[in-house]
Amino acid sequence: MLTSLFLFLITGATLSLLFWTGFELLHNQEDPLGDRLEELQSHALVSTARVSRRKSGGTFFDHLLYLVSLVPAGEDWLRGSEKLLRQAGQRRKHALAIYVLITVLLILALAGAMAAVQRNNPPSSWIGAMAAVVIIGFMLPRMVLQRMVKRYRRKLQEALPDTVDLLGIVLGTGLALDQAMNRVSDEMQFIYPELANEFATVVMQVRAGQERAKAFDQLVRRTGIDDIKSLAAMIVQSEKFGTSLSSALNVYAEALRTRRRLRAEAAIGKAGVKMIFPIVIFILPVIFIITLAPAFIMMMRDLKLLTTGR
Repeated sequence: MLTSLFLFLITGATLSLLFWTGFELLHNQEDPLGDRLEELQSHALVSTARVSRRKSGGTFFDHLLYLVSLVPAGEDWLRGSEKLLRQAGQRRKHALAIYVLITVLLILALAGAMAAVQRNNPPSSWIGAMAAVVIIGFMLPRMVLQRMVKRYRRKLQEALPDTVDLLGIVLGTGLALDQAMNRVSDEMQFIYPELANEFATVVMQVRAGQERAKAFDQLVRRTGIDDIKSLAAMIVQSEKFGTSLSSALNVYAEALRTRRRLRAEAAIGKAGVKMIFPIVIFILPVIFIITLAPAFIMMMRDLKLLTTGR
């Protein structure tokens, strides 16, 4: 009876939180400029101010983050998760709160399933099972988030050569750097939306009053890609010393295309090694069955005829 009541409460709480999350996602309208200005202000504050901002929040998501920050090592976990979300391109206002809510819901769902499985076991096994549930509930969302970061970086890496080449062409027409980046962002929005949004973010930060060098430094920290770091250093140094940026970008775009071709050739070279395991596990047994099964059936038939003939 108590187990059924516990499962009912967990199911009701999980469904209620899911409906509330969907309502918040549909209710809140995106404001890129406001979110970016808020991010700039939050970077300028110290860590204690960030904790107080979570305390003073009035929405459900703010209260959720505040409750998680009260847990020992909860604030460090929130900061690490927020950093990974930014590196994965998830920079909406409530992205961190949604990630925390998904983690909590997953832990509750796993706890309910484990309670149903362990209902007839002694309490000692309950403790180990619940500890495993909590660990798995924390690890699975983090693994998915890290995979999202890798995928986002790969998309940025693939989009960089063409975008840099187009930026050099636009700069050659006489436009300023901010105007050229904005134009490239508009042109690449439907082809490479990830890198286009990053360029638009840099332009927006500069227009909000931030130094261009600091804006590019934040771009490098968000992406974590060495090629973007080299691009940012080239742009900052060109602006500092007054050198021609258009010709330098054209040469750099050619180098990026060469690196992309080498990465593709390396991936093709690894494909043969990666295909060994599927071939051995799935293809070779089927081939053996197809080729040997008729001979085995005929042999068994002949043996049967010989035995009956005797």
